[in-house]
Amino acid sequence: MVEVRDTEQELRRLRWRLAVAFLLVLTSFGLLVARFVYLQVYRYSDFHAQAEDNRIAVVPVPPPRGLIYDRNGILLAENVSAYTLELMPNRIKDIERTIDEVAKLIEISPRDRRMFRRMAEETKNVDSLPLKTRLTDEEVAKIAAHRFRLPGVEVRARLFRNYPLGDTGSHVIGYIGRISPADKRRLEAAELLSNYAGTHHIGKVGVEYSYEEHLHGDTGFEEVAKIAAHRYRLPGVEVRARLFRNYPLGDTGAHVIGYIGRISPADKRR
Repeated sequence: MVEVRDTEQELRRLRWRLAVAFLLVLTSFGLLVARFVYLQVYRYSDFHAQAEDNRIAVVPVPPPRGLIYDRNGILLAENVSAYTLELMPNRIKDIERTIDEVAKLIEISPRDRRMFRRMAEETKNVDSLPLKTRLTDEEVAKIAAHRFRLPGVEVRARLFRNYPLGDTGSHVIGYIGRISPADKRRLEAAELLSNYAGTHHIGKVGVEYSYEEHLHGDTGFEEVAKIAAHRYRLPGVEVRARLFRNYPLGDTGAHVIGYIGRISPADKRR
């Protein structure tokens, strides 16, 4: 027997298979286009923010502390620049070993080690911690020469408080010190702790304490990228200290104690 092929039926089957394959391909491309539109249009802002977070690190930049003058314009408190040796805990696997390596290059006293450990315990999630302050030019050169084998070790220029008149008026001017846990609790209660990111010192007594909010200024930020850095910060304002005469007993004995007043033209001639 000779089998007769139904060509018309085979063509219908072929057309049906081609139509199904075309629909599958069209559906696949449609899904890809829809996914592309969803990622590039609707989720663009989210992915762009994530990419920027991976590309740029925002680092706090503490402002320079404001200067203090007396009423005659004499400088009572200033900032002097000096180099500081700092360690970055998030980039160092073994901190103690790194400190030992640094100690082979420059002198690291037991006090420096104790202060560093104390700050590491008291402060968490910080970019860097100072190990030694006020480095000499020779010490800076030694660290720079061996920096390639000391990952996480940086030499940075920092501002330190200096009082040109020494102890004169120190009971009025006051001083600054490292931020203690009690200071942190006080700042947190006043909702000012975020403004002290990257700051290690705060006014303790005297004018330094009373005008702390003005002297400290506003902490800025540094957007650190591979090719660029943008900075903004508002320095602390200058404070001029003035002393005024007070008589606790009021008018009692005023005819004996006397009083003071502004310098008059007659006083100037005298």
